[in-house]
Amino acid sequence: MEFITDRTFKGGDYTQKKLRKGEYEQCSFEGCDFSNGYLDNQHFMECEFIDCNLSNANLAHTIFKEVTFSHCKMVGLKFEECDDLLMNFRFRDCDLHLASFYGLSLKKQEFTGCKLIKTDFTETALVAATFAQCDLQHAIFSRTNLVHADFRAALNFSIDPEQNQLKKARFSNEGLQGLLQKYDIQIG
Repeated sequence: MEFITDRTFKGGDYTQKKLRKGEYEQCSFEGCDFSNGYLDNQHFMECEFIDCNLSNANLAHTIFKEVTFSHCKMVGLKFEECDDLLMNFRFRDCDLHLASFYGLSLKKQEFTGCKLIKTDFTETALVAATFAQCDLQHAIFSRTNLVHADFRAALNFSIDPEQNQLKKARFSNEGLQGLLQKYDIQIG
């Protein structure tokens, strides 16, 4: 596997041709299109994806270590297919509609300004995760570990306290409705 470091990839179209197989370290991908493409079996360490489209890309066995995604379209990604060894990433202002993090362990995960509509967090360990200014409409939280998670600035979430671990999780007063929806009660 080729080792590629400190490179910037701008405007690349990887929808038909595959990104060269390699270990990418401290690389930037700006305005690249990976939609419906293949990012499988790649290694990304300390990389940044900016304004990229990764929707429905194949992520099988890919490693993401200390990777930041900013302003990216990431619809339908199945992160559970990635290699979870050393998995660590941040999402800023990304569209993660219909993405899936099923069964992953993502401690201190940061989501900032993201659209997480219909995103699946079933059986995910999101201990101390932050959902700042995120839209979580129809996001799925089932048997999810949300201990110490911060939802104070999250919007449109619905979390069943009986089906998820919420010890020491933080919510705003306005967010209480998202915890009580299943009871069909009115607040305020």
